[in-house]
Amino acid sequence: MIRLRNIEKFYENKAVRTFVLRSVSLDIQEGEFVSVMGPSGSGKTTLLNIIGMLDTPSNGEYFLLGEPVHAMKEKQLTELHKRYIGFVFQSYHLIDELTVYENIEMPLLYQKESGSTRKGRVAEALDRFNIVAKKDLFPNQLSGGQQQLVAIARAIIGHPKLILADEPTGSLHSDQGKIIMEALKQLNGEGTTIVQVTHNEQNAAYAGRTIRLKDGWIQGEGSH
Repeated sequence: MIRLRNIEKFYENKAVRTFVLRSVSLDIQEGEFVSVMGPSGSGKTTLLNIIGMLDTPSNGEYFLLGEPVHAMKEKQLTELHKRYIGFVFQSYHLIDELTVYENIEMPLLYQKESGSTRKGRVAEALDRFNIVAKKDLFPNQLSGGQQQLVAIARAIIGHPKLILADEPTGSLHSDQGKIIMEALKQLNGEGTTIVQVTHNEQNAAYAGRTIRLKDGWIQGEGSH
């Protein structure tokens, strides 16, 4: 599903190159659950952002479902992202002025889905994560764990093939974190490909495979 070949990311300042990623080559199959680990500054989030098309590599090739992402223009990237990718962030990224229902519905508005389709999909997502009773509340009226469940519901509402999760439990206590990881595991069991960045070995173990980065290089990988 994902094929990266010699991906590099660097920043240039007065002819000095500072590398964030170096010669990263990686294959991720459809239906896999992969964790990316490494110390701060190792390039984990940059790698996730490149896979999610929120950032572009300086060099290298990236294919998603056979499509040459590295050769695409911005409009094509936006379409590909909307069609295939859901993002879950550590800081939730919910819109404070919108209710839970409206936050979850937002991606379907971008996809120009009909009103009846939106209503059915949002109801399904609310029910799935046991947040029906919260649908008219605003994000600041929810606990951190509830906000992250809303963020996951929003990420999956468009039925993406790939979910990218950047430290999805980083702001949560352990019980809330476990609920989030179980939700991701269940989605993976239903066929969704998941790539998560995490510092947490317990969370990494939910995945079938862990990629370890250090100083922008892939140091190794292992399966669970």
